[in-house]
Amino acid sequence: MKSIPKRLQRGFTLIELMIVVAIIGILAAIAIPQYSDYTSRTRAAGARAEIESTLKSMSLCVQGENGVWDNCSTTGSNGIPVVATTKFMAAIPALSAGQVIFTSTATISTSDTTQLVGTLTATTVTNQANMGWTLGTSTICDGNRGLKTGAGGC
Repeated sequence: MKSIPKRLQRGFTLIELMIVVAIIGILAAIAIPQYSDYTSRTRAAGARAEIESTLKSMSLCVQGENGVWDNCSTTGSNGIPVVATTKFMAAIPALSAGQVIFTSTATISTSDTTQLVGTLTATTVTNQANMGWTLGTSTICDGNRGLKTGAGGC
């Protein structure tokens, strides 16, 4: 009878394991900051989406019912909803005649936890029915951690 030679089981060498750990470390160093930026942009977009109902109701109040801003910047009256804080909105928005200031839970950077703020200003064009809202130079208009140019009024 012929005997089958035994093969020795071999594991990974130390250098192979060190290379794998180094590759995982490099990938994590790239992925973690990118993920942080992604979640911050999501928070900024969520805050802008949540404020939309307030903008629409303020526009309807001015253009359809009152014709002026006098009674169209108080939450809970004239159809303007009361906006609460959420996972996207860090504070209750401040409403004034033709302007809404809101604070999102998005931050400037991972080390600077200053929250991004949006100041929406109503814009109208003569002889047109629609009212637009622009963000202007708000801190929420940040291509890395907030809204990109062309998004949400930036």
